[in-house]
Amino acid sequence: MKINLFDTASAAYLLPFTHTRPAADIRCGILTMRERWQQYLQVTESGSITPALLSKVFPAHYGDDHLYVNGHIFVNISLAIVVSNLQPGQALIQDETVIAIRTGQQLDYDAINKGSLKDFEPVLFKEAIVALKNVWDIFVLNDYALRADFEFLTHNQTSEAIPEGVRVIGDPKNLFLAAGAKIYDGVFNTSTGPVYIDEDAEVMEGVMLRGPLYLGKHGAIKMGAKIYGATTIGHGSKVGGEISNTVFFDYANKGHDGFLGNAVIGSWCNLGADTNSSNLKNNYDEVSIWSEHENRMIKTGLQFCGLLMGDHSKCGINTMFNTGTVVGVSCNIYGGDFPDKFIPSFSWGGKNDRTSYQFDKAIDTAKRMMARRSMEPSAEEIELLKYICKNSQQYN
Repeated sequence: MKINLFDTASAAYLLPFTHTRPAADIRCGILTMRERWQQYLQVTESGSITPALLSKVFPAHYGDDHLYVNGHIFVNISLAIVVSNLQPGQALIQDETVIAIRTGQQLDYDAINKGSLKDFEPVLFKEAIVALKNVWDIFVLNDYALRADFEFLTHNQTSEAIPEGVRVIGDPKNLFLAAGAKIYDGVFNTSTGPVYIDEDAEVMEGVMLRGPLYLGKHGAIKMGAKIYGATTIGHGSKVGGEISNTVFFDYANKGHDGFLGNAVIGSWCNLGADTNSSNLKNNYDEVSIWSEHENRMIKTGLQFCGLLMGDHSKCGINTMFNTGTVVGVSCNIYGGDFPDKFIPSFSWGGKNDRTSYQFDKAIDTAKRMMARRSMEPSAEEIELLKYICKNSQQYN
């Protein structure tokens, strides 16, 4: 049986991160949505059902029997059991939400999201579901996801020994060290939530960490860092300074001092030294952010909301971001004043001199950064970035 995770219309409200990935490849908690579904369904691979633009980078997996699963939804054991027991011709639903479909048909994005389910036998799921619907959900739901993932992944598993000199406040069982993890002297407060240090990750000297927190494989927390939960640091990411309730996707860097809170940082981003982002308005009012989908400011319902930065974007030293700033894909930001609260993809410069980032130069930068990790963008990824660049010209 072929497993495919599908995007819904809500993916448009997860921009700028869904410019370059399906919702299923968003990391929230320890795992991405895809990794979580694969582990609970006990499969090693899955395809994607996305709008046509993403389908060349994230193709579907078709065969004779298919299980289509909503990539926005956080799976748990009870949901996984129901999904696994679906029979061909059945659709698992809750109100207007399609959770999963089992069929021999090769369905595409439009067939799932705009088509009729009248040909499928409805199966009602009555338990509460948790899903990524808005971009701020990535950090808002991170606490929930970290705790659930920690319990799931550490069940019947044994942590590596905690080295001498490490101070643990709270239950040491809530500090899990995977094989090859390196930690030195520092303070780990697990009374506020669990801490998971993954394979070959390094926590340098003098850190103060409060859970829930995840440090991904080959990631690093720099000396003297102060990190509050609920924070996720993806594979290969390196962070320092003061951080609170932030999700770093894989291979993102904030290696120096500066504050970042209630934020999401995409893959291959780099924040220069002493970059600071506000997460609270001076008048304590509700934060609004720019919605690319609606082409207007929308209210978040949140008092705390910081920086939302798409993949491959960079900022220079001492950059200041206002509350609820949205940065698109592949931007290069610098300057002494606060940049605009919405910075379109492929922007270059600051508030008063922003222009378009030349595509060839942007790709050269991406290739150089990725080469440091022995990686390179595929031809399909470059074509996707080219489309994003072309589409962003309406703003610059």
